[in-house]
Amino acid sequence: MRDAGVVLLGKPVDNQRVVRQVDPRSRSEVWLLILLLVLLAAGLGLYAWPALEIRQSSQQSVLLYREKERLLEQKRKLQLERAALENLWRVEAIAAKDLGLRPPRPEQSVVVELPKPLPPGATIAHEAAPAREARAGSAAEARP
Repeated sequence: MRDAGVVLLGKPVDNQRVVRQVDPRSRSEVWLLILLLVLLAAGLGLYAWPALEIRQSSQQSVLLYREKERLLEQKRKLQLERAALENLWRVEAIAAKDLGLRPPRPEQSVVVELPKPLPPGATIAHEAAPAREARAGSAAEARP
């Protein structure tokens, strides 16, 4: 049954003099919750950090591989260019066409031979013989 027309008036409560005390268990529960959240965040960080490092190193590896391939291609091109520039037929053609040079006549050619350097401590046989003869001669004079 419904009470139609009944109005309930509440009694005013004065809580101004009520002093609230902090429950010591709630403070420890808050610290425990904070500790659990820190441990969870640290665990997630320790799990995600190596995966991030692996991803970055693989990206770096791909970039280095591309750079290596680019440099190898550049090396091949430069070797071809060097071979073309060192081609004697090309050099002779440029000398004759652009510079107006001609090959020398046989009477204009001079052949210069340079002696090969000797290894350290070695002497040439024809240079060492007079020195031995001089020593042998001085030894013969000393024996009279």
